[in-house]
Amino acid sequence: MYRIMELNPQLREFAGDIDLRMFLYRATKSRILTEGQTLDDFANAHNYYGFHRTENGWAYREWAPSAYQLYLEGDFNGWNKTSHPLRPLGNGDWELLLEGENALWEGCRVKTVVDANMQRTEHIPLYARRVVQDPKTITWCAEVTDDKKQYPWTDSDFRGEDSLYIYEAHVGMAQEEGRVGTYREFADKVLPRIKSDGYNTVQLMAIMEHPYYGSFGYQVSNFFAASSWFGRPEDLKYLVNTAHSMGIRVLLDVVHSHAVKNTAEGINMFDGTTWQFFHDGPKGDHPAWGTKCFDYGKTGVLHFLLSNLKFWMTEYHFDGFRFDGVTSMLYHDHGLGTNFDNNHKYFSYNTHVEAITYLQLANELIRQVNPNAITVAEDMSGMPGMCLPIEDGGIGFDYRLGMGLPDMWIRTVKEKRDEDWDIFKMWCDMCLRRPGEKTVAYVESHDQALVGDKTMIFRLADAAMYTDMDKATHNPVIDRAIALHKMIRLFTLAGGGEAYLNFMGNEFGHPEWIDFPREGNGWSFHYCRRQWSLVENGFLKYQWLGQFDKDMIHLTKDSGMFLQQMGDLRLSDPGRKVLAFYRHGLLFAFNFSPDKSYTDVKISLPAYADYTVALSTDDEVYGGQGLIGHIDYPAHADEKGNSTVTVYLPARTAVVLREGAPKALPPKPKAPKKKTAKTEKSTKK
Repeated sequence: MYRIMELNPQLREFAGDIDLRMFLYRATKSRILTEGQTLDDFANAHNYYGFHRTENGWAYREWAPSAYQLYLEGDFNGWNKTSHPLRPLGNGDWELLLEGENALWEGCRVKTVVDANMQRTEHIPLYARRVVQDPKTITWCAEVTDDKKQYPWTDSDFRGEDSLYIYEAHVGMAQEEGRVGTYREFADKVLPRIKSDGYNTVQLMAIMEHPYYGSFGYQVSNFFAASSWFGRPEDLKYLVNTAHSMGIRVLLDVVHSHAVKNTAEGINMFDGTTWQFFHDGPKGDHPAWGTKCFDYGKTGVLHFLLSNLKFWMTEYHFDGFRFDGVTSMLYHDHGLGTNFDNNHKYFSYNTHVEAITYLQLANELIRQVNPNAITVAEDMSGMPGMCLPIEDGGIGFDYRLGMGLPDMWIRTVKEKRDEDWDIFKMWCDMCLRRPGEKTVAYVESHDQALVGDKTMIFRLADAAMYTDMDKATHNPVIDRAIALHKMIRLFTLAGGGEAYLNFMGNEFGHPEWIDFPREGNGWSFHYCRRQWSLVENGFLKYQWLGQFDKDMIHLTKDSGMFLQQMGDLRLSDPGRKVLAFYRHGLLFAFNFSPDKSYTDVKISLPAYADYTVALSTDDEVYGGQGLIGHIDYPAHADEKGNSTVTVYLPARTAVVLREGAPKALPPKPKAPKKKTAKTEKSTKK
């Protein structure tokens, strides 16, 4: 029996499904690997296909099993479509050898011409490492890159911190001006900010090439090309190398759940068929995204996607991946409209078992390339075993995103009066995660910041943000918004998972939504940037939120809070809207009451020790009233040896108490001696 069923006894009735999961994993490895070969050996398609320098010139190779003939055209031959045919090598492989060092060159623009199905079409080479758009014709083509050219990496001894504090970021919108930012600007201007704020991991969106900027990078066209929207490949390497020099891990937001349907810019119909990479017919079309869905059962697709993961790790030194759209991969209906309210939903005809096998192989490969790599799954369904080791019957991820937490906060803030918040249920939602599996907690990611939705600060403050964020202005709506913004983030970070994520700018309550330039807004960048000046100018209340987030991150990280997997609930008083829990040396106490303060909140302690206030949302430096201060709270013990601490909690306030050194329990008071006849007689005398 696999360990997944020991951790989740309710899954034992699905033992056959778990066995099938593991059988398909082993069978697929046996099918694609030769004897003695590892996945690391297998995933090297990028070293064979594409453009490579040789001793005598250049080699260009493609995989196009259904094509009749391939040609290469470009600057090197005056864009002659047929002067340079590739020769077939068998098994769908094609090759063109060009003699002479200058037969091709760095930056030479090229396209692949494909004859298939009685048609001649032009495509971007599948393994192109740089793809650019011509500003005049608005068409895309590949630029040859010299794979023998080495970047001067200085990160050979880098290893990220054990805890995971993720700063989700988009390079293009990371500057204040109304334009697309660059890799180097992000490295030089934003990375120092991230480091100072205490985040130790950057999760980069939109790095894989995408023709439509407004897609947020989720409609990938060229899987081996670093997006030219933000600069050249060496600029991205500079960003990663700079992050590593600061001790910051870099994760790639990888999109293997689907691909853009474009044929001229993308991989769709490259060899004249949809089934080269994707399912044919309706199964190959994503009904909600208008994109193409991979056929994970094909060896050629596995070769392409697994090699893609290894490429980003070896060529750009990424430290792991956040896998986008995992729920869409796992189910034939893509999880659309499915309520995953019982375990039968995970093991049925709707389950895409080939996708599960691919994700297992991907996680195994990633650890073979870099044993310290991190993988995060974006799965809202709660698939059992997502974050358990493969040998335990799992899929092999390190973390899953706690996607239910933002939804819980939205429902709470949007649908309930403050007086009706169910604090204990909120705590239960924080703890709703599978045994042995780690969760990345967050209040909001880029999903909640997109146009059509609202950030948390906007849900709380709404129009008052436009008029009353000056520190000299008082507004009860803003007072409430700032108080709850701090409490919600602290509650989620401390109670919701074993890692934490924040989207760029949300730490200080960046106003408004994200709206990429498009025809509907006049191609404006006004809502597609980050206004760092709001938190820096010193006059606005954003500074309070930014400082609190910074101190919250540093305190919990320095304490090693995530070393304790779950918080230990020490007090739940729903009537007073008070809750407290302990986690690895820190005691978190919350009073969500909108109008009642308490001087006598008694909290049970896991051990007899005094506590000191280490962080208070009510501190004046965070826009509070300063009613608590950084004071000591001595522990008390009752006759039974139970220890408690009694704290003061003003309305809409949270405090974090740091545990002091353990103390010996005070001696129990001696019981009075029983009177005997002799002592009574003596007393009478």
